[in-house]
Amino acid sequence: MTAERLQLQRAVVLSQEEVCRDTFLMWLSCPALVRGAAPGRFLMLRCSDGLDPLLPRPMSYHRFRDRDGERQFAILYDVRGRGTLWLSRRRPGDEVLAFGPLGRGLQVRPDARNLLLVAGGLGIAGLVALADEAVAQGRSVTLLAGARTAVRLLPPSFLPPEVEVVYATDDGSRGHHGPVTALLPEYLDWADQVFACGPAAMFAAMAETLRARASRRPVQVLMEERMGCGTGICYGCAVFPRRGGVRLVCKDGPRFDLRDLF
Repeated sequence: MTAERLQLQRAVVLSQEEVCRDTFLMWLSCPALVRGAAPGRFLMLRCSDGLDPLLPRPMSYHRFRDRDGERQFAILYDVRGRGTLWLSRRRPGDEVLAFGPLGRGLQVRPDARNLLLVAGGLGIAGLVALADEAVAQGRSVTLLAGARTAVRLLPPSFLPPEVEVVYATDDGSRGHHGPVTALLPEYLDWADQVFACGPAAMFAAMAETLRARASRRPVQVLMEERMGCGTGICYGCAVFPRRGGVRLVCKDGPRFDLRDLF
């Protein structure tokens, strides 16, 4: 981890909009924060003008674009407390403080042609950049997107048009009525690689499905954990592999092999 990645950088807000209920898409400009950024990596972003809240929030690199002679990036986040409420009130031209990029990003095998992405809730934030990149490389991408209800799903207009999107909602208001993991068996044989981001319960259900089918399909997951520092100092994001030991989501992840943890 270089010293530059640990330095607070000023990022300029380019745009912000509420894309579904309590979920905001913010585009930002900061050359230092985008240097080395890739799908699956994240940054730590301050969500206040002062010291309350004190700790920064981890944010996935949601998308990238080349515009106005620079590479820009977006974050996708839910308003869940006073920090993200503050963030949702930023306007174009405002500045926010952040450091990164951090963590291990997703890795696609050169021979993988069909990619299956599984997103639970806001887990979609960490997967869309991978979909963009895969489509640009000529790969086929299917996204299984789940949420509690339809108003919490990211609209198709905010996804790459080349991606096949299949929805699932817990209340049946859109797509499959039930958990998004129930869709997994239908697509496993098609996929060369599987990538997922969402809650731990979703990963556990995916692992059970793979074991039931005796599938050895490679699955990379992005772990979502609370973080105090993002640098491996506080151990607030510790997870415990099945074979023992301790891993830190901020340093050893957020990318893990599904079978190592579940």
